[in-house]
Amino acid sequence: MGAQQQGFLLIADITGYTAYLNQSELEHAHEVLQTLLELLIEHTRPPLVISRLAGDAVISYGLQDGFLSGQTFIEMIEDTYVAFKSMVNRMVLNNTCQCNACANISSLDLKFFVHYASFTLQKLDAHAELLGQDVIVIHRLLKNTVRERTGFKAYTLYTEAAIRKLGIEDISESMTPHSETYELIGEVRGWVQDMAPVWAEKKEKSFITVPKEDALAFVEGELPISVTHAWELVTHPEYRALLMNSVRQEVSNTRNGRLVPGSAYHCYHGNGSTTNQLILEWVPFQQVTTEDTTPVPKATVLVNIRLTPTEGGTNISVTCGKARGPFINRILCNLVGKLVVPGSFRRGFENFRKRVEEDLAGATMAQPLAESPAELQLEG
Repeated sequence: MGAQQQGFLLIADITGYTAYLNQSELEHAHEVLQTLLELLIEHTRPPLVISRLAGDAVISYGLQDGFLSGQTFIEMIEDTYVAFKSMVNRMVLNNTCQCNACANISSLDLKFFVHYASFTLQKLDAHAELLGQDVIVIHRLLKNTVRERTGFKAYTLYTEAAIRKLGIEDISESMTPHSETYELIGEVRGWVQDMAPVWAEKKEKSFITVPKEDALAFVEGELPISVTHAWELVTHPEYRALLMNSVRQEVSNTRNGRLVPGSAYHCYHGNGSTTNQLILEWVPFQQVTTEDTTPVPKATVLVNIRLTPTEGGTNISVTCGKARGPFINRILCNLVGKLVVPGSFRRGFENFRKRVEEDLAGATMAQPLAESPAELQLEG
């Protein structure tokens, strides 16, 4: 048995699994559930590591210093839920089979449980078993009264310990307080996030595009880090300041502690000038687009940062579009921008790359490309 660790425990549990099996033909039901479990495995990204699969659930863990921000943890769960719902909807729309298993696909949903705990890891066959009193707590939470008391069918339940360690007290104010009491454990307090509004907001999401062909500047490069880490870095003020070739950045106008469209980065440059970067689009693990002020009055530019997973890590591209605003202001901004912006973007990207490489070499960044055990197999 290994030494005691501290970190986050996450269970992604398919809702309606038992009823679905009881009402369905086993062969087709197994194919559907296997597809959905494979999707959950794919979205369990580093720094989370899969411990094991348990029928209708994927159990994973992440060590305490794996995340730069609690918002990224929340966004990872939301991204997983949107992918799950999209898959279920595609199965329903593309289905021509009349069996009960295929007809009942829409009854399946997803819920998550997050706890911060002490645990030990014991290697058992193809997985690392999580052991400890706190591990019992998160498994007990699977049996709860959330739906009866809130009406939420799909949700994420964060324990109080997880909320505190993630530093998302502000964000939790938009969630529903909840508690459960268990024999030998006592009261477990936490907050519940309804996932229905998340799906409603993101299911019809379309991207803002900034064509690189006629942009003022375009730079890209691949770094040996997971897309989760890349997203944290390009949105974190300290690292984003390097990427934007500035001295420092600050954020403002967050909503319940979260950066969202309408929030802004304030970019401070060495010559005393500042740039305000209004967030227009925030698509976790894919892209963020801002509208940035320029030295030319009333002229702004769109700046798009896009992430693309690769075999070796993540490709990061930064595109600065041509100026927007009154005609004369646009012309002047584009003329000056062609002389200044490309070099500034190249220097910023190299400074960013250098910092990431230094972090990796100094082991200050969590293992970026750690994968869950390849030998894990779906049960059934």
